[in-house]
Amino acid sequence: KISRPWCRSMADSISVELVLLRHGIAVERVSGRDHPDRALTDLGRSRCKSVMDALVQRGLGVDQLISSPYRRALETAQIALEAGLAPKLRIEQCLQPGGDLLALIEALDGRVCLVGHEPDLSAAACRLLDLLPGQMPLKKAGLIHLQQSAGVWILRALLRPRLLLDTSA
Repeated sequence: KISRPWCRSMADSISVELVLLRHGIAVERVSGRDHPDRALTDLGRSRCKSVMDALVQRGLGVDQLISSPYRRALETAQIALEAGLAPKLRIEQCLQPGGDLLALIEALDGRVCLVGHEPDLSAAACRLLDLLPGQMPLKKAGLIHLQQSAGVWILRALLRPRLLLDTSA
């Protein structure tokens, strides 16, 4: 069999654009314990809306919006949906804290936004980019934009909410 590296199969040419979006600011933990029902604060909702509006206005859009089932992530995803980031929303259990995020990512194609939690999102990004864990901290309502082409992941953006918010007012 002759090796032809310039001839790639269809699977090799599939491109995935992945947006990892951390939920917005949520109400405080009770006694230091996490709870799936913690909601976004008013500031969290407002900041998420401003960030999502800015992203959509700058041309970001995805085919799939997939969220953790935790309330704060679902509220963030709903705000993204209302801003026009994606046409519909799907919930995946593996996006809850400690879930198998990498298995979900391996099955993706097209342009996808995953709404979830830290440190899971940034740890997955570091793993895909072959970086040490903790090298890409993700702020609340911040995002990491990655692209995979020919099996290689590249960083397109690491955005903190303040970079997108209008601070002139």
